[in-house]
Amino acid sequence: MATYVIDTPKTVALPVQGTDALFPVRRVYCIGRNYAAHAIEMGHDPDREPPFFFQKNPDNLDPSGEFPYPPHSEDVHHEAEVFVALKSGGTNIPIENALDHVYGYGLSLDMTRRDLQGQMKKMGRPWEIGKAFERSAPCGPVIPVEETGHPDRGALTLTVNGEVRQEGDLNQMIWKVPEMISYLSEYFELAAGDIIQTGTPSGVGPVVRGDVMVMSVDGLGSLTVKVV
Repeated sequence: MATYVIDTPKTVALPVQGTDALFPVRRVYCIGRNYAAHAIEMGHDPDREPPFFFQKNPDNLDPSGEFPYPPHSEDVHHEAEVFVALKSGGTNIPIENALDHVYGYGLSLDMTRRDLQGQMKKMGRPWEIGKAFERSAPCGPVIPVEETGHPDRGALTLTVNGEVRQEGDLNQMIWKVPEMISYLSEYFELAAGDIIQTGTPSGVGPVVRGDVMVMSVDGLGSLTVKVV
């Protein structure tokens, strides 16, 4: 039996709707600018250019319902997204087989230190300081695909203190879920436990302490997160 020189890190796991069993998380991939209107609001051409991805850390996922406002930023934005949870993976997965690897779906927020991300963009540096900070991905439970099917349409909204900020539809994704899985598998070996955040519609904006964000997606329920 292996021994370790330090205590082994805790396995990151998400609740699964309808069971006490947990979904263990291996990696978190996030696609950028996957809704045309959001690409435009961020100053980019929404034409179907090749997708790009960045990563958050597994322990950035947080189902607690609270989002602690992070240090070193005065401009933290919400980005409401659906995530995909994989039960298997591989390399060079054909698009037509991609959905066979999906365990379920859920709701999440890609919280972003926009000011720090902007600084990194100007200097041509990686985004992790703006994207992969502690508890930067509030999320709900994983909902098994047996309950949801494979949602490819449905209204997505996010309100802050009751005011609608983000509105879109899953059918507005530039790159669909099977395409994302297939494309990622060309560059990474996907595996059970991987999470893919599928992008956000337009309307991203700042939050402050005390704000209450409510995200909802047709067929996937809602997620409420308070900024603390």
